[in-house]
Amino acid sequence: MELLDVLAELARSGHLGPVENGAAWDQVTAALGEPWEVVVGKRRSWPRLFAYGDLELSVCRCQKITLICLQTWRDVIGLPAGLVGRERFPGQPKYTDVIASLDRVGCAWQPYIPLTFGNQCAIEATSSGVTFVFEIPDGENPILNVVGPPPHQHECPATP
Repeated sequence: MELLDVLAELARSGHLGPVENGAAWDQVTAALGEPWEVVVGKRRSWPRLFAYGDLELSVCRCQKITLICLQTWRDVIGLPAGLVGRERFPGQPKYTDVIASLDRVGCAWQPYIPLTFGNQCAIEATSSGVTFVFEIPDGENPILNVVGPPPHQHECPATP
């Protein structure tokens, strides 16, 4: 499996294996193992940010995934091998390659105007709402920076 296949599957379905917004955190860690926790500041409060390489997941106090973000701007992208068959992929996919991979799997997309401005542009997969944000370097073709489905909105049943 190549990175473009991973991106096309995420766009088509809105998830990667057990990783999807609203998924139970214990099911994800059972399938993929323990991630590393990204600690922001000195306090460990909820929601918490966890990462499997360049796949970042925000987890609510109620142990549900609320946000999925796949960073693709690095030279090498790290993902859990249990999810996609291998751990490392070349990064910085080009706009034309991403569009071709979406078209190949029949995933309709449209420009995403709220994140298209300045030196970036964005598209949205119409079936899943997954958004692809591209950086446009001066005089170059757009390069994929980050991908993710819309955040999971819910009424958290956990008490603070």
